[in-house]
Amino acid sequence: MIEEISIRDLGVIASARLPLSPGFTALTGETGAGKTMVVTALGLLLGERADATTIRADSNQASVEGRWVIDPQSAVAERVRDAGGDLDDGELLLVRTVPREGRSRAVVGGRSAPVGVLTELGAQLVVVHGQSEQIRLKSSTAQRNALDRFAGVELATVLGQYQTVFRRWQTAQGELDVLVAEGDLRSREAEELRVAIDEIEAADVRRGEDVELTERADRLANLEGLRLAAEGAHAVLSADAADDSSDVVAQLASSYRGLERVAEHDAQLASIAEALAAASITLGEIATDLSSYLASLDADGSRELEQVEERRSQLAALVRKHGVSLDDVVDVLDTGSQRLLDLDNDSARIDALRAQVEADQAELIALAAQASDVRARNAERLSAEVTNELAQLAMANAEIVVTVEDRSDYSLSGKDEVSILLRPHPGAPPRPLGKGASGGELSRVMLAIEVVIAGNDPVPTFIFDEVDAGVGGAAAIEIGKRLAQLSRTAQVIVVTHLAQVAAFADNHLSVIKDDDGSVTASSVHKLDGEARIAEMARLLSGLPDSESGLAHARELLQTAHELEHASR
Repeated sequence: MIEEISIRDLGVIASARLPLSPGFTALTGETGAGKTMVVTALGLLLGERADATTIRADSNQASVEGRWVIDPQSAVAERVRDAGGDLDDGELLLVRTVPREGRSRAVVGGRSAPVGVLTELGAQLVVVHGQSEQIRLKSSTAQRNALDRFAGVELATVLGQYQTVFRRWQTAQGELDVLVAEGDLRSREAEELRVAIDEIEAADVRRGEDVELTERADRLANLEGLRLAAEGAHAVLSADAADDSSDVVAQLASSYRGLERVAEHDAQLASIAEALAAASITLGEIATDLSSYLASLDADGSRELEQVEERRSQLAALVRKHGVSLDDVVDVLDTGSQRLLDLDNDSARIDALRAQVEADQAELIALAAQASDVRARNAERLSAEVTNELAQLAMANAEIVVTVEDRSDYSLSGKDEVSILLRPHPGAPPRPLGKGASGGELSRVMLAIEVVIAGNDPVPTFIFDEVDAGVGGAAAIEIGKRLAQLSRTAQVIVVTHLAQVAAFADNHLSVIKDDDGSVTASSVHKLDGEARIAEMARLLSGLPDSESGLAHARELLQTAHELEHASR
């Protein structure tokens, strides 16, 4: 149940608070006072699309806040917790802000959440009916949904099983269609992949080999220069025994020995002698390394260089065919083998899919038939009960006919075409609602359907936006009675311009417009006593202080009270 709604800077409403309550709440007000903005605010809380043009001209942002009383164990509470929010002592806070620029934002149970969460919660919390819903009621989808809601758990169980099988069947059929349609293409892919894998395996490719070969080729191409440089360095460090005057290592050793003899007399010289000894050892090791390096150099590297270049050319050809790097070539081996296995198993997969499709199709047909049977039985009940309701809504001669016809194709909703037809009087042929019903009749048909469905598919809150459009007199009285009846099991909020409807409300709110000559703002007031009687008189005659209007308003309120009391 909605406990309270607060609106700020939306349309003509600068700031307003709607104190709501259980039962039947009527919302009235002069044309242009902002009743539409109240409905718009509710829509924002239920996840409807935000429109920055509805923000007040002197504000950068509009906001709506709603408080719901929620069962902590309900599915709604669970979804709130899934979204990261929580209830506050059984209350759920929903907030929607709409900036003039940028995207709107939603808060669910104290935590920011995607606007889509509001849509999910709204579907479980509120049913909204207005002029647009009357238009939707003309569609076959909306008519089927109405019958399905009326059919309740029995249909929901069968339809849930059907939809599980339908999705599985649809997925398998789609995969099968692709495999069959792309059979030749997949065969060519398998053959090309098989050739590629054989070629790469024969080449014995490994990661990083191209880098190693590049380094090796560079070394071999500069072999003579490397040898001459190494020989020159080695000659300086280790001279020929016949001429050791240029042997740097020998000279260092000789210098060290000369210093060593006197170093004991001077600590500073001893330190230098040690450093000289270390340098002698290091250079000796370098001379040994150079000797080993020279020994490792081939006398003629041209033959090896030719082999390296041939291998590099082979790898380059593989890279051009299978990717942009040698890693891509190796990846063909890593992933291609599994892909080839999948492609080679096409025949077995096609056979398995065909068997699954046939089995699912048989189950699908059986479940669709069950759903059709449930719909057909409930269509008769819905026809009778809605027709009875229409008799109470000043349409005594009208009859609703709900038909369930077989379609040739299957969809997620089954294979039934549901139509709600209206026979305006006995002897007339039943016609589709879109062709055989006026706006006022559509309003009453919609209300009759909701009253009937409410017994099977309870919803916490119903919001009706001018459900009484095109209705007056006795029919308006009956609409008020039926809304009051609906409010016994659900919260009902009605935006109305008819006193006959508002008279049955338990809670009467009025959107009052103030005009200071430059800025128009609206606020919402709860009406009781004489204030309510004055508003009723205004609705009846346009004059809130007319004596006859006031008397008529008092009489109407008394009549509504008596009728409501008698119907309980």
